[in-house]
Amino acid sequence: MNILFLTQVLPYPLDAGPKVRAYYTLRHLAQNHSVTLVSFVRPGDTPEAQAHLRSMLARLVTCPISRSALAEAMAIGRSLLNGEPLLITRDRVPAMHSTLRALVAGGSYDIIHADQLWMAPYALAARAAIKPGRAGPRLVLDQHNAVHLIPSRLAAAAGNPIMRLGWQRETRQMARYEATTCRAFDRVVAVTEADRQALNRLYPADRPLPITVIPICIDPAGIRRQPRPEDSPGLLFLGGMHWPPNADGAHWFALTILPAVLAQQPRARFLAVGKQPPRTLLRPAAGSIEAPGYVDDPQPYWDRSQAFVVPLRAGGGMRVKILEAWARGVPVVATTIGAEGITYRAGENILIADTPQEFAECVLAILRDPALAEQLSLAGRAAVEQHYDWRQTYAAWEAVYAAQ
Repeated sequence: MNILFLTQVLPYPLDAGPKVRAYYTLRHLAQNHSVTLVSFVRPGDTPEAQAHLRSMLARLVTCPISRSALAEAMAIGRSLLNGEPLLITRDRVPAMHSTLRALVAGGSYDIIHADQLWMAPYALAARAAIKPGRAGPRLVLDQHNAVHLIPSRLAAAAGNPIMRLGWQRETRQMARYEATTCRAFDRVVAVTEADRQALNRLYPADRPLPITVIPICIDPAGIRRQPRPEDSPGLLFLGGMHWPPNADGAHWFALTILPAVLAQQPRARFLAVGKQPPRTLLRPAAGSIEAPGYVDDPQPYWDRSQAFVVPLRAGGGMRVKILEAWARGVPVVATTIGAEGITYRAGENILIADTPQEFAECVLAILRDPALAEQLSLAGRAAVEQHYDWRQTYAAWEAVYAAQ
C-alpha cells in the first residue's frame, strides 16, 4: 500500500513514548509498504535524526512548529471562542495544511494514518482536499491515549480551584471533540483495553465504535539487562515534564514520598530526568534531587538507578518507560494509573502503590532487599520479551490496514 503517515513529533530519537510508538509502527509498515512520513519538527530535531528516518522510509516531509507564551495565549483565546480543546487548537498550523494539500494533489494514497489525536484534523482535511472523482484513502487513527481522561484526572488532582475548573472545562470539550473525531475515521486503534473502554463510554451503549487494541512495543533484543548499582541508590524518573501529568507526578514524589525514603535511606537520590522540571525539583534545599532537564543520553542515570519510579496521578495510554526499565532489569514502582494498560503481576514483576506511605515503603523494600530486586528484575525482563516485542506484536497492523 501507499501510506501517508502523520506525526506530531519527529519519531526519532526514541526519547519519548509517542516517538517509540510511531517509530516501531513505521519500522513494521516500511517492511511491506511504501510510507511517506509527514512530521512536525522542532529546533532540537537534528539532521541526523531525519537522515535515519529517510533511510527506512520512501519519503520524509517536515513542517516546522514552534511554541511560545504568545502562541499559547492566542490558542487559549481561540479555544474560549470556538469551544475546541486547547490541546488541539494550539497545534493548528496553516503550513501543515498546505503541505498535505500539495501531497494529496500530487500522489495517490491508500491510507492516511494519523498518529495521535493531534494529527486527526490534518488527516481529515487531507482526505477532504482530494479532487472529486478520485478514490479517497481510508483513514486510520492511532489513539495513544483516551485523551479526555488526562484533563479529567488532572482536575481531580488539582489543589487550585481555578486550575480545577480549567481542567474540567477542557475535559468536557475534549470528550465531545474526541467522540466526534474518532467516529470520522475508518479504523481506530487504542494502545490499551482500558483506553478502548474509555473511548466507547463516549458513545451510546448500542452504538459502540469498533476499536482494535495494539500495545506500544519496543525492541528488547536491543537493550541489555544491567547489573544492580550497589553503591548508588538512585530512584529514576524519566519523562518530559512539559507534559502536565509527568510534572504533577514528579512534584508529588518529591514533596510527599521522597522525605519518607530519605528518613531511612539518606543516601537515596531522586533522579528526575526530562525537560522543564518543575520548580519543586530545582529549589536550593533539594540536595537529594537531581533534575538535569533533557539529556541526549540518559544511560548514566540508568546506571545509577536501583529503582524506576512512575508516581503518576493522571495520564492515559501506557508508560513506555516501564517497558524500557523492564528490559534493562531495573525494578519498577508505579501507581495504578502509572502502570495502566500494561500486562503486569503486582508483587512479581512490579510493585504498585497509590499512597505516599505505600509508595515509600515499596521503594525502601527494593533498596533494602537485593533478593526482591533480583526477582523484579528477572520477571520484568521476561514480561517485556513475552508481551511487548514489536517484531512479534506489530503484525496486527496488517489486519487494521486490510479491513474495509
